[in-house]
Amino acid sequence: MRIIGIDPGIATTGYGFVDSDGHRSVMLAFGCVTTASDLATPARLELVYQGLTEVVEKYRPDVMVVEKLFFAKNCKSVMQVGEARGVVLLAGRLAKLPIFEYTPLQIKQAVVGYGRAEKSQVQQMVKVLLGLPRIPKPDDAADALAVALCHAHTGSTSAAISRRGSYV
Repeated sequence: MRIIGIDPGIATTGYGFVDSDGHRSVMLAFGCVTTASDLATPARLELVYQGLTEVVEKYRPDVMVVEKLFFAKNCKSVMQVGEARGVVLLAGRLAKLPIFEYTPLQIKQAVVGYGRAEKSQVQQMVKVLLGLPRIPKPDDAADALAVALCHAHTGSTSAAISRRGSYV
């Protein structure tokens, strides 16, 4: 199964592609769609959409996995991340991909084995689990790979749900 993991954001949306057979996962590609802060929000959202559409067309994933919005102190940034998430979900939906969402706690639990793990612990486990020589950079791409690995580790359950037609 080819999985695209997404760490949504208005300035930087990380993506990571993982091929998984349910037991072993291999990193295929990772990167970020970035937008300039001097652009208007609609233009930034369009760039996120276009960038994700391009990588989805190039790597043809079987499933999209998106990190759920986590509470933050800054209301403006929460709204912008929410808008970016909406664009990400739309891109996946229009590509006819099954879409799954996981909370940061679920991702940490699946990747590290501890739901309150530090960001550095998650990134180190991404490196180890994918057999990479170093932690992927930027952080948003490493986080997106963690999202993909979360689904790979819970894929049998998610696949069973998917076969019954449960989509976002």
